[in-house]
Amino acid sequence: MPDSDRDIIVMKGIDKSFPGVHALQNVDFSLLKGEIHALVGENGAGKSTLIKVLTGVDRVDKGTIELDGKTVVVRSPLHAQELGISTVYQEVNLCPNLTVAENLLIGRQPSRFGISVDWKKLNARAREYLKELGVEIDVTRPLGSYSVAIQQMAAIARALVVSNAKVLILDEPTSSLTANETAQLFAVMKKLRANGIAVVFITHFLDQVFAVSDRVTVLRNGALVGTYETSTLDAFLLTRLMLGRSITDLDEMKAHKIESSQHIRTEALLQADELGLSNSIDPFTLTLHAGEVVGLAGLLGSGRTEVANLLFGVDRPDAGSLTMDGKPVTDFTPAGSIKRGIALCPEDRKVEGIIADLSVRENIVLAMQAGLGWFRRIGTQEQYEIADKYIKLLNISTPTADQQIKNLSGGNQQKVILARWLAANPRLLILDEPTRGIDVGTKADIQKLVLSLAEEGKACVFISSELDEVLRTSHRIVVMRDRAKVTEFSGEVDETEIMKAIAGRAS
Repeated sequence: MPDSDRDIIVMKGIDKSFPGVHALQNVDFSLLKGEIHALVGENGAGKSTLIKVLTGVDRVDKGTIELDGKTVVVRSPLHAQELGISTVYQEVNLCPNLTVAENLLIGRQPSRFGISVDWKKLNARAREYLKELGVEIDVTRPLGSYSVAIQQMAAIARALVVSNAKVLILDEPTSSLTANETAQLFAVMKKLRANGIAVVFITHFLDQVFAVSDRVTVLRNGALVGTYETSTLDAFLLTRLMLGRSITDLDEMKAHKIESSQHIRTEALLQADELGLSNSIDPFTLTLHAGEVVGLAGLLGSGRTEVANLLFGVDRPDAGSLTMDGKPVTDFTPAGSIKRGIALCPEDRKVEGIIADLSVRENIVLAMQAGLGWFRRIGTQEQYEIADKYIKLLNISTPTADQQIKNLSGGNQQKVILARWLAANPRLLILDEPTRGIDVGTKADIQKLVLSLAEEGKACVFISSELDEVLRTSHRIVVMRDRAKVTEFSGEVDETEIMKAIAGRAS
């Protein structure tokens, strides 16, 4: 419960929308002085948007922010720093070519007689600031010569120096750290807490939530699930809160799934044997059959996207083997995968999927044209025929096929990406979070389409953060945790058993 005497930040009724996406829906969030507060949720839950609102990157549509009991309007990230709110991002945004000391005090360098930098004082102050965090290094060396962990410590020290921070936001700070480096960071976080600084800790590692946080706020699909004392939760309950249950009218899909299972072929279409990539995904074995939908379940960072990237050739494995139709795969590239009849709808459609300045028509025919080669051009008239066919098939809401795709809603952009790969007629379709950030009706359309494709004999890998969606759409479910395959389920599966496997809790 919020404590008005100890609240440093109180956000009330925060609402924020972007074209096609209601990113935050009436979200409340409170932060106490001298606490470590974990902010968790799957991709698309609203964590980043909430932080962007708090730090002035985005303006709220509705709602208020209070700092030390006074209502504030955070106009920009610089204004947030002036208010005492600092953020250290996963990717350290300092200057690796400058020394550690220069990075810490850039813009605040002590001078000699107002003429030149007093390097002796600058280095001494930098050493003092870092020593307060338990870090003793040579501050005259370039920042880039140190590990990511040390660079993050420098970023934290700079945040504290520049803004005299009352609130420190750490956005996925441990994703590139070793266990020892993570422990060192946690020690620093606890020291900051003891000094009365409030820390917002954004992470997808649940064990770290329990290791260091006092309270945890869970977001799901842009809405607040709740704020809890960390000591009252365990990994299983927190997993359930993060994944949740969507109440939809899609139960009739169960019969559709059972019917479609009759079309699964017995022979393997794609076979991965101990396929893996160091520092990305542990070796895994996976068999895919034509006519089958295989769901990948797990929390953010569990390894689902890494599996997709290996199967499609975005990444090249350094362990194991992959065969398609019994023939070894040696060309681990997206182009090679397209030739083999494999398609990937990526997780981040705006960055990796759509070509924003091209039209709907041009985006739809892109993969088909790539498969034919650029010397066998698809005629303009044929392009319109293909585009119009899939606009109607997928009920894509667009004025014309010549509308720029960037002007469509997120759900309709997702449908265009699906149309692109359907036009290329793949044998295996890998869908990484195909329904994220889109409305329930469009989700239903996409899920039904997946099962229809399976009935046509295509294989599908279906990745979703919404467990009920995976259960409803998949004939077989593979569970990922900590970048490793831990188990798989087939047939009628109990949701609780899957959540136990995701959370790492024994049955």
